[in-house]
Amino acid sequence: MTTSRAEEVSEAIEAAAEAVFAARRPDGVFDYSEDGLTSTLSTVGAVSALHFADPRGSADLIERGVAWLRAQQSDTGGWSMVPGGADEAGPTAVASATLQLVAPESAGDAVAAGQRWMLDHGGLDGIPHPEVTAWCRQFYSFVGWLRTSDMRRFPLELAVLRGPFLRLFDLRAPMVCALGLAQAATREQTPVTRLLAKAGTPGALAIIREVYAHEGSTGGWCEDAWVTGLICGGLARAGLGADMVAGAVRWFREQVNEDGSWNSGPLGLTWSMYAGGGLLEAGYAADERLLATREVFLREQQHRPFTAFGCPPGFWGWSGKGWPASLETGEIMSALARFPGELQRPALDAGARWLFAQQDSRGSWGLCVRNTKVANSGPCPHMTAQSLDGLLDSGVPAADRRIRKAVRWLQRAQRPDGSFESVWYRMHTAGTSAVLQTLVRAGAGGSDAARRAQEWLVRAQLPDGSWGTGGDEPGTVEETAWAVGALLVASGGTEGAEVRRGVRWLLDARRPDGSWSAAPVNEYVRHVSRYGNRALANGLALRALARYRDAAGRS
Repeated sequence: MTTSRAEEVSEAIEAAAEAVFAARRPDGVFDYSEDGLTSTLSTVGAVSALHFADPRGSADLIERGVAWLRAQQSDTGGWSMVPGGADEAGPTAVASATLQLVAPESAGDAVAAGQRWMLDHGGLDGIPHPEVTAWCRQFYSFVGWLRTSDMRRFPLELAVLRGPFLRLFDLRAPMVCALGLAQAATREQTPVTRLLAKAGTPGALAIIREVYAHEGSTGGWCEDAWVTGLICGGLARAGLGADMVAGAVRWFREQVNEDGSWNSGPLGLTWSMYAGGGLLEAGYAADERLLATREVFLREQQHRPFTAFGCPPGFWGWSGKGWPASLETGEIMSALARFPGELQRPALDAGARWLFAQQDSRGSWGLCVRNTKVANSGPCPHMTAQSLDGLLDSGVPAADRRIRKAVRWLQRAQRPDGSFESVWYRMHTAGTSAVLQTLVRAGAGGSDAARRAQEWLVRAQLPDGSWGTGGDEPGTVEETAWAVGALLVASGGTEGAEVRRGVRWLLDARRPDGSWSAAPVNEYVRHVSRYGNRALANGLALRALARYRDAAGRS
């Protein structure tokens, strides 16, 4: 690296670090809520639930939510996940159905336009995710667009056997329980299905209530209006859990935004782990401004088991009382391990015990339920790499048999073209980058899987030096930083032409304050709804530039 390039990279790191620190609150949380948490799905969830749970008492909230949904509809008739985004089939399907449900006369024009948009884009069959199609079909049945008799039956009786039930539905178990209870109460039953539903009702209610109680019985589930809406609406339709329904109605009133919308769940820990992690790797571990962030990580580790999902204590979620997540647990462990001293050692040890307890029998990790096969939350190569990084950073040796087992699973999970999947980030650049650097760190850098992943990343680079999905889509800060960082690890710090071009692109992509803009690479629902996260973009860019700077300093 030339002197001028070295100076430019160092100056870029300093400016970006100060821009990231500017998002830090006094309590140590990096807060990017100004980017907005409002979503179409969350508002749909709240409005539809209030219609079933409290139509008269909450008429004002429903009216405001309808107005907001109408204002967010695009000129072509569709809705996006977040305001100003690209139209998406899932949000369009449930938004148009909800308007038909609560305001069929006043919002008839919006409903018709939304349904035309759906028809032009393949209808429900055009949604590239069967689970999302199933949710949308539920909303269609609310308004008679589909007959309830044609709906897929939720096997409520499986709730009697919690283990198989959780492995089948994973993160969605509370929502499935609520919808199953509603279906049992509203759909015509045979004597057999009536008995099966009766047998499963206590177990389903128990799962919903255990999650509710774990979060402090605040009225919300997952602190997310979409999730809370599905559960509250299902319970209200079933005539069950009156106290939880009343709590949810109260929660919706407390959480509504001034413009009549509702938010997705808070991401305080997720923002902080990416922003803080980038600063730590960039050399700011001794900066006093990060001490409060370390306290946040230590304080928010959960020391009670999450019984509804069969999880032991020791995990982190995406917010203080959030549901357990191997993604956040691995990333926060990696961040904590970079702080000097031993204050964080008990937290790291507890996190390692949790991750090993959650490791699938096949060697992988999903999000929160062990041995699930649900496509949207596990098993996932990217989450497996993040979990391994957290374990390695916390001091677990690469020779540990559980580490080796995970590495073998990763090698088997590689796609024929050399890339790897990522559940929570779009397409393949993220997953391939994460797995490549983890394979190197775990002693498998010379493996055929690592070689093929590296070759895929090199092939995937775009002519302008950036990386995108691996196809023809424009490059993003996030995917370029992932790829640059991984290639530097794989080459032992040698800066090849691909890395130099990627670094140049990152330097040129900076905003006036030295930070970077976010792209919608985060999957809210895989292949269906995406959003941007500036903490992720800036944390990853800082990591990539820091690795480039440090590699040049060693050469």
